Amino acid sequence: MSSNALADVIDFGAINAMDSLLVVRHGRIVVEAYYAPFRPGLKHIVNSVTKAVVGTLAGIAFQAGALGPLDQSVIDLFPERKIDNVDANKKAMTLGTLLDSTSGLDWREPLTDAPPETMLQMERSADWVGFVLDRPMARAPGLAFDYNSGTWHLLSAILAKKTGTSALDYARQKLFTPLGISDVAWRHDPQGITNGGYGLFMRPRDMAKIGYLYLRGGQWAGQQLLPANWVDKVYHASVDMRLGTTPSLRYANGWWTIPDKRAYMANGFLRQLIIVLPDVDVVAVATGRRRYPTLTLIDRLAGAAKSESALPDDALASKRLAARIQDAATERPSEVGPASALARSISGKSYRFGRNAFGLKSLSLDLVSPTPAYEAFLDRSRAGLPDLRIAGPLGLDGYFRVDDSQTDELRAAKGRWLSDTRFQIVSQSIPEGIVTTAILTFQDDRVDVEIEDNRGVRGRFQGEARD
Repeated sequence: MSSNALADVIDFGAINAMDSLLVVRHGRIVVEAYYAPFRPGLKHIVNSVTKAVVGTLAGIAFQAGALGPLDQSVIDLFPERKIDNVDANKKAMTLGTLLDSTSGLDWREPLTDAPPETMLQMERSADWVGFVLDRPMARAPGLAFDYNSGTWHLLSAILAKKTGTSALDYARQKLFTPLGISDVAWRHDPQGITNGGYGLFMRPRDMAKIGYLYLRGGQWAGQQLLPANWVDKVYHASVDMRLGTTPSLRYANGWWTIPDKRAYMANGFLRQLIIVLPDVDVVAVATGRRRYPTLTLIDRLAGAAKSESALPDDALASKRLAARIQDAATERPSEVGPASALARSISGKSYRFGRNAFGLKSLSLDLVSPTPAYEAFLDRSRAGLPDLRIAGPLGLDGYFRVDDSQTDELRAAKGRWLSDTRFQIVSQSIPEGIVTTAILTFQDDRVDVEIEDNRGVRGRFQGEARD
């Protein structure tokens, strides 16, 4: 592969807020870059890449005879439940239509910047499986693609019923352990059912192993872990995703397919990606914090593969590639303005807030000590949980500060004065890739907060100080 072309791919990742980029060709790691403040060895949320993993587990269970035929009626698999809105269409909903996201359920989770309305309603419900099963039907199953994280959660619940263990534990037994994957985290619903649509955290190298399993037709170390015809269905996906893109996208078993480019993707929100390119024997993984054109990335990766055998040595290109990898790992400071005289008077005060979209209940800052810090409490009463405390160091010199003691909940934060009365905080949840920017405007004992994150969630609310 061309070192210069790969250096350009790393630059593309820097421009587009990647957290990591990993490229494997002929079974060897060619590029491994981590963009500060993300770092090697950390797990990253993979969002809807989770669907592709659950689809893989379904294939393994199908091969073992545990899942049963794919034309089984979904509601027949839940005889213990009283299900609402049962009609002929709902009775016709099968495992196969869940795997193809053609269930026909009435569900609003658009693949745009619009909010995933029904998914959020599911999250607020006390019983996710019941919520999904009770949804009315919008159409007959099998007629049209409709992105739906809820039906993937049904698949996780069905896997648990069929295998006698959770999807997480089944994955550990049948997928993760054979692939040498030992460090994962996976969220679950209020009943403890592994979240089938999203919520899995993996290391980039382990994500690449999932891709490599598909690149090799379901084989790993001489074993057929996944049926070859399960992989072939992904390679020849026929369900039109109806996104109006050129080239068009197809869907199967939780994977996105671009037939015109012979490219296959497990795709998660904010560009968590496993990309499989069989024609050039490449698997690539990206995690990140922003949507960008995936076709551009795919074209750059495919274009970097110049030959089936080693290219002549190019010392200058190799040096440039190494420099880009080092640059990615090196944080660049943001601009910092002069401190405000208000810094001392607001430090130590606790500002309390009414109910808001971010759940921010209180915030306090220390902007004058040698180790500036913040402390916030989030209201989780809707989920029946106690307040969540988030606290840590706060960089005031343009660099993020991270509390390394919180291994799985690493947060980076920095702040700067925009004017005498306005202070900006940028906070990043490193494993989740969620970046939140808040502008605090202080006046007497009040603070006005304008807040936005990279998911598109915005809010504006006011708080009052309590010493």
